[in-house]
Amino acid sequence: MKKEQVVNCQLSVWYPIFKKHTIKSLILPLPQNVIDYLLDDGTLVVSGRCEHTHTHTHTHDETTSTVTAPEFPEFTSKVLEAINVLGGRVFPKLNWSAPQDANWIALNSSLECQSLSDIFLLFKSSDFITHDLTQPFHLCSDEDSPNPPINYELVLRKWSELIPGGEFRCFVKENKLIAISQRDYTQYYQHILKQEQHISQAIQAFFSQHVQYKFLDEDFVFDVYRDSQGRVWLIDINPFGEVTDSLLFTWDELTSITNQAPFFSHLWHFNARLFAQGVPAFRYTTSEVTVQPSPCLSYRIPRDFVDLSTGEDAYKLMDFLKLVCVLVHSLH
Repeated sequence: MKKEQVVNCQLSVWYPIFKKHTIKSLILPLPQNVIDYLLDDGTLVVSGRCEHTHTHTHTHDETTSTVTAPEFPEFTSKVLEAINVLGGRVFPKLNWSAPQDANWIALNSSLECQSLSDIFLLFKSSDFITHDLTQPFHLCSDEDSPNPPINYELVLRKWSELIPGGEFRCFVKENKLIAISQRDYTQYYQHILKQEQHISQAIQAFFSQHVQYKFLDEDFVFDVYRDSQGRVWLIDINPFGEVTDSLLFTWDELTSITNQAPFFSHLWHFNARLFAQGVPAFRYTTSEVTVQPSPCLSYRIPRDFVDLSTGEDAYKLMDFLKLVCVLVHSLH
C-alpha cells in the first residue's frame, strides 16, 4: 500500500467515477478552525448549533469559569443546507473514515445525524476520525517519501437504512476480484448461507460491469450492499493493505493469492477449479456458534458508567453515592 493509493481512496476522488452506483453524497471543505476544534482534547463542549451558544459555568471558592463552545456560523449554515438537500438525515464521514467507533455516544446509538452538533459529537469521540486527521498514511510502504497534500472534507451521505447482513467487503488484486467477506462477520445471517451462490454472482457481475478497470488503482478493497431486490450498490473504497480490516481473511492470505497459486491458511468455502475460472473465494459466518463480539466494543465506555448514568442498576448507584459521601466527609 502506497500513499498514492490512500489518496485515491478518498470519497471525493472516487465518487465522481461511481456516482450512479452509490449513495448520494455532498462534500464540503473542512475549514482549518474546524479541524483544530476536532483535534482539541481540551474542548469538551459541543458546538455546531446556530440558535445558541453552549455555556457551562462552574463555581468553586467564589471563582467562576465559563467554557464556551466555538461557533462556525458560515460552515454551520453550509452543513445545514446540505443536510436539508439530502432529506434531513445524513451519514457523516471524513475523506476516508466514518465514526463507526463512536456510535455508543449518540442517544440512539446510531450514526444518523440531523445537525452539525450531532456530527461534532461523533467526530470528537472517534479514534477513526482522529486517525484520518493525524496519520492517514500510517502503514504505507513508502513512508519515507513526502506526504501528498490533503484537503480535508466533510462528507455527508444521504441516510439509508442498510441491513448489516447485506454488506460485503470485496478484495481486488491486479484488477481481479479475488475474495469476498461478509462485512458484519460477528453475526450469523441465515439468508447468506442460503443465497451464497446468488450473492457471489451478483457481486461479480457488479464488479465486472461497473468497477473493474474504472478505479485509479489495480489493487483496492471495495464495500458493497445487496438490497432486497438483489441490486448491488457501491458503499466505499479502501486501500489494499493492513490499514483496511481484512475481516474473515488474513492479509497474509490476500497478498499471497495469485492467478496460478491461491494460498489460504484456513479454507472455508473455496474451490480451486472455480477460483481458476475467476470465481472469488467467499467467506461468511456459517453458524451462531462462530458469532463474535463487535470489534468496536473496545471503544465504548465501561458498562458500570452506563448503568450509573441511566440509573439501571440501583445498587451501583447506591454504592457510588456512599463513596461520594465518604470522600466528602474525609475532605472536611
